Amino acid sequence: MANTWLPPAEYIATLPRATAYACLYFTDTDGRPFQLRASYRTEPWQWPGGNMDPGETPWQTAVRECHEETGIAFRGRPRLLGTHFIGDQGEEWPANRIGFIFDGGVLTPDQLDAVVLDPDEHSEFSVRTLAEWEREMTPGTFARLAEIDRARRLGTTVYVESGAGT
Repeated sequence: MANTWLPPAEYIATLPRATAYACLYFTDTDGRPFQLRASYRTEPWQWPGGNMDPGETPWQTAVRECHEETGIAFRGRPRLLGTHFIGDQGEEWPANRIGFIFDGGVLTPDQLDAVVLDPDEHSEFSVRTLAEWEREMTPGTFARLAEIDRARRLGTTVYVESGAGT
């Protein structure tokens, strides 16, 4: 039996849909994770980053979004800490999401003092211990933070999977 190959456009139309985001994970000099409070989402705490624009790589997205959201012009090299997969969330977000979390390194007190937020996107930033973040975040989102922090400390990478609604 011979294989019947579809033209690329027809084949792609049969595949699951996904969007992609990328972000940078920073800590302060005491190893406390840095996060931004979103002014537009149910889960308020997130890392500097956002959705990929057409033609961008995940790394380019992370660096661009970080600059837009914090004023930090990141000049480091790409080091992937983890990949995050979120399943289709129905009408709320009718596609899978794939995230790339890169190591942003350590922010000094002077760098933290120089952070400039876009008030349309974020109302504040904070650095807190993992125990403090756990009290502020949903269990699923905190689990992602803890896994990324662990990967950073161990020099490894991690794959994190979230179901719809986490």
